[in-house]
Amino acid sequence: MIPLDLREVAAACGGTLTDVPDPGVPVTGPVVIDSREAGPGSLFVALPGEHVDGHDFVDQAISAGAVGVLAQRRVGVPAVVVDDPMTALGRVARAALDRLPGVIVVGLTGSSGKTSTKDLLAQVLSVAGRTVAPRESHNNELGVPLTVLAADEQTRFLVVEMGARGPGHIARLCDIAPPRVGVVLNVGLAHAGEFGDRAATAKAKSELVRALPSAEAGGLAVLNADDDLVAAMADSTLARVVTFGSTAGADVRAEHVVLDPAGRPSFDMVSGQGSAHVDLRLHGAHHVPNALAAAAAALELGVSPAAVASALSSATARSRWRMEVVDRPDGLTVVNDAYNANPDSVRAGLEALVVIGQGRRTWAVLGEMLELGAASAEEHVAVGRLVQRLGVSRLLVVGEGARGVLFGAEEQGRAQGEESEFMPDAAGALEMLRSQVRPGDVVLVKASRGVGLERVALGLLESVPAGAPRGGDA
Repeated sequence: MIPLDLREVAAACGGTLTDVPDPGVPVTGPVVIDSREAGPGSLFVALPGEHVDGHDFVDQAISAGAVGVLAQRRVGVPAVVVDDPMTALGRVARAALDRLPGVIVVGLTGSSGKTSTKDLLAQVLSVAGRTVAPRESHNNELGVPLTVLAADEQTRFLVVEMGARGPGHIARLCDIAPPRVGVVLNVGLAHAGEFGDRAATAKAKSELVRALPSAEAGGLAVLNADDDLVAAMADSTLARVVTFGSTAGADVRAEHVVLDPAGRPSFDMVSGQGSAHVDLRLHGAHHVPNALAAAAAALELGVSPAAVASALSSATARSRWRMEVVDRPDGLTVVNDAYNANPDSVRAGLEALVVIGQGRRTWAVLGEMLELGAASAEEHVAVGRLVQRLGVSRLLVVGEGARGVLFGAEEQGRAQGEESEFMPDAAGALEMLRSQVRPGDVVLVKASRGVGLERVALGLLESVPAGAPRGGDA
């Protein structure tokens, strides 16, 4: 971050300095919420939690070199005391960003694909200047200010992923990091339990484009032309609108999309600035619109079509457990997509599984899609129907919350027992898979983060059974 001294931190967030011998000492290191990440010049934010209270670790942070603590109470070390450290963190981030007028903030939201698109966009924009983007999916009232505070005077682009669990959330994130460019990917059923339906979700997502400056002031909205609710957001913004998608009218579109045997898409990127060929290294056709969204934003920010295509073609997955495709030494392929799940992302994962597993035995290991509210039962049944329609060889459903997937598969004619099974938990699923998978199989593991199915994928990759053939075929 740019240097703010403790006096300026207190002024930015309305805090009170306590036990501070030198109010002018600058915060030159990172701002952290984990005392183990504190270092020389850093500022430690002591967050009270349900199980762990950051205030119990202030001594460790100071010993590691932190110059001060953002705290809720006096803690006996140099501190800025505030009513709410989380709110104060956002105010400090905004104050720091206000000192960086040359930074272009690109906000990004959507029901699915946010983190993958954020990673793609950051890698594309990096060819044009220093780019700061969130780690993993740091997209909430903690992650956004921490991302902002990683920017400095050398930063040209600040990519901010914005999630929401209710109305007003994105608007508040825009107050912390006012965007000049806003990218909206899609509106789906993720978090339908909080929003209620797609229309309500769209209204919440549109808070991003409503926060953009006018076209005359440089505001730009990048919208998905293939999603009716996203395309309609053009009427909700004063910014200039650029669209992406597969439709002929999209400003940036993909033509001649082809998947290789590993499910990696290639396509011709067509835009008003020119055309170029892209060979993605990511797995799954669902990454095509993600890549187009990144391309549309980058093209408008001055990156040439050739440079965009080259960066997209060399871009790698930077966030874990999102379509991570790993071949075990014995020939088993594990697709770890267990970071999160909603109906759209599960559909994309299953379609990718079928492509990757052509000519091989395929497994869909599926857990519950959380936060779907009233739509949960039907959406799980719909996933089961899709598993059967796609011809996935074996289905393993994990956890009571996902049992509807079995019902849907059975409705389509799948026999329970030989073709599909149920396990109550991840431990049982891993044990069953270890006994039944064989070299050449392809295993997709997919569920919402709270289910913890990444343990199944990681467990399959930990070891190869003794005496197993290396690189065999199913």
